[in-house]
Amino acid sequence: MADLLEVRDLRTYFYTSQGVVKAVDGVSYDVRPGETVALVGESGCGKTMSALSVMRLVPKPQGAIVGGEILFHGRNLLTLDEEEMRRIRGAEIAMIFQEPMSSLNPVLTIGRQITETLEAHQTISKEEAGRRARELLHLVGIPDPARRLSEYPHQFSGGMRQRVMIAIALSCKPTLVLADEPTTALDVTIQAQILELMRDLTRKFGVALMIITHNLGVVARYADRVNVMYAGKIIESASAREIYQNPCHPYTLGLLRSVPRLDQPRRAKLDPIEGQPPDLWNLPAGCSFAPRCKFLVERCVQEAPLLRELENQHRSACWVAETLQQKTVLSS
Repeated sequence: MADLLEVRDLRTYFYTSQGVVKAVDGVSYDVRPGETVALVGESGCGKTMSALSVMRLVPKPQGAIVGGEILFHGRNLLTLDEEEMRRIRGAEIAMIFQEPMSSLNPVLTIGRQITETLEAHQTISKEEAGRRARELLHLVGIPDPARRLSEYPHQFSGGMRQRVMIAIALSCKPTLVLADEPTTALDVTIQAQILELMRDLTRKFGVALMIITHNLGVVARYADRVNVMYAGKIIESASAREIYQNPCHPYTLGLLRSVPRLDQPRRAKLDPIEGQPPDLWNLPAGCSFAPRCKFLVERCVQEAPLLRELENQHRSACWVAETLQQKTVLSS
């Protein structure tokens, strides 16, 4: 099956008074039609900036996409002018932003924010756009949609606002949705409802979904494939099942050991990753994870590892990936 989205050697840098920040540094991944791909990592690793680069929404003038390709349906989005890109945003690629309260316009009604997107991308009358907006609110589980179309974002709860964001994202029937931490600031039960809703709707409409998250529980339940990011690079890539059963990078293993597990005794201690994420202004010469790694060898501090193929379409950027793989298998 041909890839819907192909990101190849993407590089997005920020030029500051302290130096150049390589927020996205040579990232490559793909998304196939109808599948769910997760982009996982700590805050500041480049997940959100990778998605904003796909949408060509990198903050200017400090930020710039300096290299690589973003192929969507075979077209390189980086070669399109702003008008062509505006026609793609919302209509073919939609994005659900991290915080719905700051993403929704507080002075426009919910109905206007949905119909605005429809009218911008489709030849449609105001009456038809209003009808479609009611259908979308009903689709995402908001009761009494006809009345609520005339209300404002502050009259909705956090979970309801996120449902509105999903409705806007799906309004023009895109083929790809980028969801940036879609459950941030929501309580656990509402998080589950939003994630189930997103999964059901993307399957119903055959939409590909890229979830940006630090929550490995989300990855386990909803993702088909996983890309793990650290310091602006993808350091491990595999299917979700393979990532959980056979992690081949110390950072991925550390993330998994930092999460409580139901199959462990209640008093079992978590094993957090020690240290702090690297300073992107001053990255080490070798592997960026080396100062925090428990499997460190001399080569790690001298030479940065490349993302390389292992087995079962599993890739890892680690010099001791095979050794780590054997230890994981023996301990499982």
